[in-house]
Amino acid sequence: MASKTGAVWAVDIGNNSLKALHLTDERGVVEVIGFDNIQHGKVLTGAAVKPAERDELVALSFRKLASKHNLSKDELIVSVPSQNSFARFVKLPPVEKKRIPEIVNFEAVQQIPFDINDVQWDWQLMTEADSPETKVGIFAIKNEVVNSVLEHFSRENLQVQHVQMAPMALYNYLLYDRPDLFKSDSQAIVVLNIGADNTDLVVCTKSAVWQRCILIGGNNFTKAIADTFKLNFEKAEKLKRTAAVSKYARQIFQAMRPVFTDLVSETQRSLGFYTSSNPNSKMVKIIALGGGTKLRGLVKYLQQTLQIPVEMPDSFKKLAMGAGVSPAKFHENVCDFGIVYGLGLQGLGLAGIRSNLLPRSIARSMAWAGKSKYFIAAASILLLVSLLGFARTGLDKISYERNNRIRQETSSVINEAKQAQGKLDAELSKGADYEAMIKKEFEPFAHRDVVPLLQQTVLSALPNEKNNPEQKELYSAFNDGDAEGVLEIDRKQRKQIFITGMSVRFTSDIETAKFGEVSLRKKSRQGSGSGAEEEAYLKMLEQQGMKIRGSTRSKSRSLYSGQGAIDESAEQDRLGFLVIITGYSPYGNIEELMQPAGVEEDQSKWGFINRLLHLDKIVADGNSPFELYERTDKDHFKLEIHEVSLDSEMPVGIGLADVRGKRIKGGESNESILIDPLTKETINTVVMLDSDGKPMLNEHTGKEIYEVNDHWFVLKAKFIWKDAHEAPAAPVKSGSSDYASRFNR
Repeated sequence: MASKTGAVWAVDIGNNSLKALHLTDERGVVEVIGFDNIQHGKVLTGAAVKPAERDELVALSFRKLASKHNLSKDELIVSVPSQNSFARFVKLPPVEKKRIPEIVNFEAVQQIPFDINDVQWDWQLMTEADSPETKVGIFAIKNEVVNSVLEHFSRENLQVQHVQMAPMALYNYLLYDRPDLFKSDSQAIVVLNIGADNTDLVVCTKSAVWQRCILIGGNNFTKAIADTFKLNFEKAEKLKRTAAVSKYARQIFQAMRPVFTDLVSETQRSLGFYTSSNPNSKMVKIIALGGGTKLRGLVKYLQQTLQIPVEMPDSFKKLAMGAGVSPAKFHENVCDFGIVYGLGLQGLGLAGIRSNLLPRSIARSMAWAGKSKYFIAAASILLLVSLLGFARTGLDKISYERNNRIRQETSSVINEAKQAQGKLDAELSKGADYEAMIKKEFEPFAHRDVVPLLQQTVLSALPNEKNNPEQKELYSAFNDGDAEGVLEIDRKQRKQIFITGMSVRFTSDIETAKFGEVSLRKKSRQGSGSGAEEEAYLKMLEQQGMKIRGSTRSKSRSLYSGQGAIDESAEQDRLGFLVIITGYSPYGNIEELMQPAGVEEDQSKWGFINRLLHLDKIVADGNSPFELYERTDKDHFKLEIHEVSLDSEMPVGIGLADVRGKRIKGGESNESILIDPLTKETINTVVMLDSDGKPMLNEHTGKEIYEVNDHWFVLKAKFIWKDAHEAPAAPVKSGSSDYASRFNR
């Protein structure tokens, strides 16, 4: 959690000195706005230093720090040493997010090697957003370690907000300041922080950290010198610090050599243990920090022995110097400031590890202390509201007594309103009866859109721009009434079907229902021309919804006579419709236009009947409520095709009657023909003439040879109504209509 003030003090109490770093990120970059490195009067772990004296030495260092800087203004985050600490990353079984805290509590009891009541512990979810695994970090440290550190601050009346282990602070520093080192989780970076009393070894990867405390530090080198030269600790420490310029440098380094060997040996053993537990991980670099790295030759010895590159930072890459801070003096202490840098990043909310080992009792007291001002404000508001409430009660009592007459009048009005409401409710209760009557009256119209939908579905299967895009220009010219555009395509190549009539009849038993007969009439060869008959035909087309120079859509008209209503006593089977379609086509091979063979897999080559067989594929939503019934049974599906001829009976509406001149012996005569309403082409079968205008004769039979133009057809088909409701057992009457009459249109 980031600091509320935008700045934080990070403090690390070492055995040799007290390090403090004041950081801020108010300008979008982490800046140092203050720091200090106060040497204790003595090394705290010196042989002659007693516990009471140790506390006094730390208190003196704190007083020096407090006299130079105001530590109470910003939040404080402090480190605790790695001894008696614990950090482990575990993978949880797949569970719901709300159960993760419960599972973590169980894992903490199992994983932490101390009694759970003797430690302060915290956990953090470490799983990346796109990772299927749930991994958490569990961090713990013994109570006495935390309490001993916090006691130094409580003596100076300083409130600590965050407590973090030193190794985790080092990890936070490296992860933020040196992201270039973290190429992948298989490459590990080692931080070796050599302190006065021990060495923190921290193995860092992009998503995890592993720590070990090596009980060898700068004091071990001092003790080796003291034992060799029979000196006290303070003199041996001074000799160690000046060894590089001493005339006894060779003897001094010879005395420290066993400690060098022990430190490297423990480091190798720790790294070996980590590598055996993580075989896919490779150590690529060691970052050496701490006061012990100032010992001449130590870094070089580590690199030569471990065979891993060792880097001793001389600056922090992403840390800026604020105004009034001496960069030169700060860089002298870079090796000592790794821990406080990592602590400060956590206080600013920029750290990877954000666990807080502050005792819960202190955290609760801090929370209550932070809320005390709100409690005081709330109590003041409550008191004010109470006083206002008492005052308001007195005013309301006076107003109540003064308005007694108004209350009586109001009560009278309310009683009248209740009576009116009772009358209204009585009238409204009759509404259900009226609704039932209205519903019954509208029942005959429940499915009035089914027949138009079936007609529309059947017409959509005809040749058109969508089904036959190769003749798009033909359909466009026809719809625009452009006769010349239509004539550009040979008549017998035009994929057109003209519907002259469509009959739709509902049946409750599609299996046994019988088709009716089509009304046919014979075209007369007599007449004076196209006047009256053409006018009658145009009127019929107008009634059907067709436009000669526009759309070819037609309105269904019954071709039945005397079909009657449905036999309601018949045993109900499958509901559906009997459809009879009549029409004609100029296409030379009308059978191919209707249903070409061998094209079931190629929808672009389907004919009219192919599309009727696959209604689900041609309707817009892919789910037609109708289905063609028993295509292969002639009792349920039948197609008749005939030539358009004046010598035979044909359905009404085929072509327009016209008269053409005909030469005969002794003069001329008029002959009645059928023509296309738009292009005026002859559509009936006519006698072929030779170049002299005489009828052509068959050389074998001597009979006239006829040229076949258009064909007419009658298509009888049954369609299952897939979404149909059951037919009623008895007619549902509303006025003069019944259930059957709703569909026999």
